[in-house]
Formats: sequence, structure tokens, C-alpha cells
Amino acid sequence: MSPLVIENRSRNFDVKVDAAARAWLDSHPARASRVISYAVKRCCGGGKICMVQVREASRRDDLSRHTPVALDDGIQLLVDPRAAARLPARFGLTVRGLGPLKHLDLVLDGEQWGNLLYD
Repeated sequence: MSPLVIENRSRNFDVKVDAAARAWLDSHPARASRVISYAVKRCCGGGKICMVQVREASRRDDLSRHTPVALDDGIQLLVDPRAAARLPARFGLTVRGLGPLKHLDLVLDGEQWGNLLYD
């Protein structure tokens, strides 16, 4: 049997950053790269919960297989390989939440969210 080889296939993404996201990025400079993370958790009943976040990279992140995406202003996002395989080639970046809970988020339609989280 041959060993399983997982290749890092680079993809080209076209990310449209809206005005709210641009203002948020300008007012929240990052000390590290920003990542689009993809996490899978199992709950006690055996269900699967998938979570996608746009956040600052942490020391625990292994960024070696992440796909780099350059935004118009030179800011770089790193996309988790599991998300990169499921994301559409074009998506948006916006701000959601209120007050201190504001955060960057992806702009996807319902079918695109379904493909990202459940395929």
C-alpha cells in the first residue's frame, strides 16, 4: 500500500472586501497573519459541528499548508486547506456583530455556506 499523500493545491481566490470590512481592517492592525480557519468539533451525540472564522493566526496554527490570498491593499489572508477546497473562487469579506462582538466574516450565499460547512 502506498502512503496517503495530501497535496497543497494552490487556488486563486477573488475576495471582495466591502467598506465595513476595510474600515475594520484599518482600525484593527494585526500582529500576525489573518487566517480563514476551519474547525470540526464532535458533540456528545456524535453530531459534527463545523466552524469557519476569520481571525488572527495563533502560535498553535500550522500555516505551512494554508493557501495565501492577497487582498487589493496588500493584506494577506491564509486559508485553511479544508476551507480552500470548499470555498468558491469568488467570495466577500464583511463585518458582522455589534459593539465589541464585531468581527470579520465571509459573504457567501446559502448554498455556498452549505458546501463549505457540510460537503
